Amino acid sequence: MVHVLSSRVLLRPADLPRARAFYRDELGLEIYREFGTGPERGTVFFLGGGFLEVSGRTEAGPSPAVQLWLQVADVRAAHRELSARGVSVVREPVLEPWGLLEMWISDPDGVHICVVEVPADHPLRHRP
Repeated sequence: MVHVLSSRVLLRPADLPRARAFYRDELGLEIYREFGTGPERGTVFFLGGGFLEVSGRTEAGPSPAVQLWLQVADVRAAHRELSARGVSVVREPVLEPWGLLEMWISDPDGVHICVVEVPADHPLRHRP
């Protein structure tokens, strides 16, 4: 078994400064570290129990196979806050059949991000 010390998701956006601004200013993620200089610098954001690195560039669009899942304490409050910041809401908060409250947003490149609230009575809140 590989002993993993840390992990992060890597995103290669089409427009690095625009993506960095989205994750920092619109989504409101806190910066863990930056590397490099100028507009091409990479940024690593705190992402709950992991990290999100936004660096480099790609001409290819995002794969629909890659999505982000962000758990928040109150998805309706997150909806109000993100909408006020101009974030593209793909789908407003909905209580799913599996018991999670989910809202979907997208980043400037079209990466889909699920913003989810785990209700207090949901099995994910209770350890077996």
